[in-house]
Amino acid sequence: MNDAIDPGLTEPPREDEYALDRGIVTQVLQAVDDGDHARLVQLFEPLHPADIADLLEQVDSTQRRELVLLSGGLIDGEVLSEINEDIREDVIDVLPHEQLTEAVRELESDDVVDILEDMDEPQQEAVLEALDSIDRIAVEQALSYPEFSAGRLMQREVVTAPEHWHVGDAIDHLRGKDGLPDQFYHIILVNPRHQPVAYVTLGRLMSSPRTASLKNIAEDSFRTFDVLEDEGDVAYAFNQYHLISAPVVDEDERLVGVITIDDAMAVLDEEHEEDVFRLAGVGDESLSNSAVEIVRRRMPWLAVNLATAIMASIVIALFEDVLASAVALAVLMPIVASMGGNAGTQSMTVAVRALATRDLTGSNAWRVVRRESVAGFLSGCVFAVVMGLVGLIWFNSPAIGGVIAAAMVVNLLVAGVSGVLVPLGLEKAGIDPALASGTFVTTVTDIVGFFAFLGLATLVLL
Repeated sequence: MNDAIDPGLTEPPREDEYALDRGIVTQVLQAVDDGDHARLVQLFEPLHPADIADLLEQVDSTQRRELVLLSGGLIDGEVLSEINEDIREDVIDVLPHEQLTEAVRELESDDVVDILEDMDEPQQEAVLEALDSIDRIAVEQALSYPEFSAGRLMQREVVTAPEHWHVGDAIDHLRGKDGLPDQFYHIILVNPRHQPVAYVTLGRLMSSPRTASLKNIAEDSFRTFDVLEDEGDVAYAFNQYHLISAPVVDEDERLVGVITIDDAMAVLDEEHEEDVFRLAGVGDESLSNSAVEIVRRRMPWLAVNLATAIMASIVIALFEDVLASAVALAVLMPIVASMGGNAGTQSMTVAVRALATRDLTGSNAWRVVRRESVAGFLSGCVFAVVMGLVGLIWFNSPAIGGVIAAAMVVNLLVAGVSGVLVPLGLEKAGIDPALASGTFVTTVTDIVGFFAFLGLATLVLL
């Protein structure tokens, strides 16, 4: 704990505690209101950059602006790399140019690229001018690669060794080399054409005799990624093959950078978060978005939902006569649609997740469809018995009980099938299944549920 902190004030949390409780946020905001830079320094000192980033995300835009202006050099490169993209843009706009360039200089190339991507061209140029010539060339080359490619994700700081070296050569080289990356996991072995041929973990390096050949202690997990490869495919490979880092090569198979596990896992997290948002039809939102931005992003899918609801209403309108003759149908009808919608959503969520993790493919698609069909049919039979008894007891009508029981079986069977087929069909059509599946599955279960229930009622009751 910093002895300079006033004992009369509440002490900030220790580093081993969760820092961002209400107390620390309140104290930081009070320091901002008082214009007390020294107090802000004391409060920020024990915080991890990720905690400072969280703090900036939790306050409103006005408080954030005042906090950044008062912070001086406390908002460094590590903090910028941790901040949510929407918030980062606001922070960058407020930071003095000198502080921004100094913060960016501290970062490795992949983090610099991540920050520069969110800037407009004049801001990008100003920051690039502040970088050393070698760093600027590396960053500009990374920015020249397509967005969401391995070239954007990689860092240019790589530790290499000739493939013919021994352990002693590598250790002596590392000890005498300036400017090593802050964190690295492998030494990449390259041939005379600077093409990666293997890599060695630092653990194997340090535990092997100095006379051992680096080639003889290389890892079996070695694989490379093309600089233009999609970052989603890279992240999948890291997760699938338990990689820690991997070289990135150009069209001539020459080494141009390395991707590390933290960046790959960040891509997976982003894709998973994006899928969750898209399943709900809310797009890429954060708590920092204004009400107008939220409405703009949600409006398209709300409009689609309205259109599909009208389609379901049209189906209901086809059976006005039977509804008029049996009020009980209007009471029970929402149950059929609701059960089908929930069952379809369950099946769809599993399918969309399996597509994202590549567990659901063309080779096993029909097996999954059959499984969901059986599961839907069995669930439908169970709830058909329940609702048949409800219809019989509630309305004293075996006919109504039988109608809703049969409709329940039909709709839950269709829900299970459509929950898999809709995401598969959308993916085949080149449409993100997470984005559109929910609307289409709900439409199918609503229309089928209403049609089956009211159609059977027409046949039985009229």
